Amino acid sequence: MPSLPTFKLDRQRHAAPQVFEHLREMIVRLDLPPGTVLSRVELAEAFGLSQTPVRDALIKLGEEGLVDIFPQHATVVSRISLSVARQSHFLRRALELEALATLCEATEAALLERLLPVLRSLIEQQRVAAAAVDTEHFVALDRAFHQQILQAAGAAELGELVHQRNGHVDRLRRLHLPVAGKMAQILTDHLRITDALAARDAAACQAALRQHLGGTLRHADEIRERHPQYVGD
Repeated sequence: MPSLPTFKLDRQRHAAPQVFEHLREMIVRLDLPPGTVLSRVELAEAFGLSQTPVRDALIKLGEEGLVDIFPQHATVVSRISLSVARQSHFLRRALELEALATLCEATEAALLERLLPVLRSLIEQQRVAAAAVDTEHFVALDRAFHQQILQAAGAAELGELVHQRNGHVDRLRRLHLPVAGKMAQILTDHLRITDALAARDAAACQAALRQHLGGTLRHADEIRERHPQYVGD
């Protein structure tokens, strides 16, 4: 098992959710790639905890399909499932398409007046991150962009539910992000979505979002060919 970065436990929170969040982030970033065996004993030692919160965290990762648990044997980081990724993508796309339509139809002008500068600021920050090849910051800003849209549409909690099912898509995107031109395309897509929102053009917003969210899955077979050890059916 790869060595884990320093983990500082927040004693004001339960341990299991913190272990889960930490491991989930490492799995999604591919720091713990598919096929990695996760030892409950080693994890407990690394986190300075008993095995109980580690076990609970692994169970929750299993519920999200990010690990395969073989009772009395091993827990292994799962391969990326294209079928699960496509279902998660369907759910996310449906939610965000509706969110954009809701915002374009909103009668409260101040809603977009507050949202648009935030989105444009995030795009500019992404430009800086892309120029610095700061992948982690770029990905965090990408998520913030979409969170802001969902929050403005009153669907932030639904966005969190979708995020919980999005681990396979997120890992697939991590494999696709280093491809030449991918970051630039994301920036272009975000700008198109924002400009269409400013014009209250729901059709253009939704067309730009479809193009944006479908980018990685359109290349899923190519990604699987490049990374057969990581990606399954």
